[in-house]
Amino acid sequence: MAIPKGQTLGIVGESGCGKSTLGRTILKIYEPDAGKIYFEGTDITAFSQAQMHPWHKKMQMIFQDPYASLNPRFTVGEMIEEPMEIYQIYDKKERAERVQQLIALVGLKPDHIRRYPYEFSGGQRQRIGIARTLALDPEFIVCDEPFSALDVSIQAQIINLLEKIQDERQLTYIVVAHDLNAVRHISHSIGVMYLGRLVEISPAERIYREPLHPYTKALISSIPVADPDAAGMMKRVILEGEVPSPIHVPSGCPFSTRCKYCTEQCRENMPVLKEVGDRKVACTLYE
Repeated sequence: MAIPKGQTLGIVGESGCGKSTLGRTILKIYEPDAGKIYFEGTDITAFSQAQMHPWHKKMQMIFQDPYASLNPRFTVGEMIEEPMEIYQIYDKKERAERVQQLIALVGLKPDHIRRYPYEFSGGQRQRIGIARTLALDPEFIVCDEPFSALDVSIQAQIINLLEKIQDERQLTYIVVAHDLNAVRHISHSIGVMYLGRLVEISPAERIYREPLHPYTKALISSIPVADPDAAGMMKRVILEGEVPSPIHVPSGCPFSTRCKYCTEQCRENMPVLKEVGDRKVACTLYE
């Protein structure tokens, strides 16, 4: 799986499927058990934390909870300036100017620099987190559930802000989220995860119109529809069977215990992602 520069890959799936773990593993916050991680053509899989230090300037993260990810003892200005101090970039005057620029970029006021996190709303705190993430001029950002703690109207503002910054700076995003509508608006392509595995990767609009994998079809059909008439015409896919434990994943296809198309081949063999046109899907239906 590769993400083109300047684009956004959305990662969706039910709670506990491994979305956040995937994002943190890519950034080497968690060590991978298998596979390879490449950044700008360099294999960083086996890099130690010391070796990753210069790379983390280019690879940053926006954390899920804007209430827990900000240090309550620091002012907004101190939090945004801290990464620049750690990496020893800019002098004191330049750092102060940089903080002011970032505050303006994310839509906060100049006097917010001297205030503390408890004085802000959830949406404002998420903007502070975004400003802190941008302090080192990263090229790649993992956004871990950046909308989950926000009201719908605030979600739209944060999505617009992330898109604006991406267009201006040619940033590359991975957006981890369970809100399928929010992911649809911000993503160029979407990966669907189930029990720690990607089961489908597709251009964003196509996956909503023509999902391929049986789990993707169920996931897309679960999206709430505001129009009662349109909702009544939709065919909901109801999954049956037990949800397997992530610790004891069934042999073969992880979705086999809930899939109505399951065969003996599915129970015995783990399907791998295969190309189907401009998409990839891990399902024996497309072999």
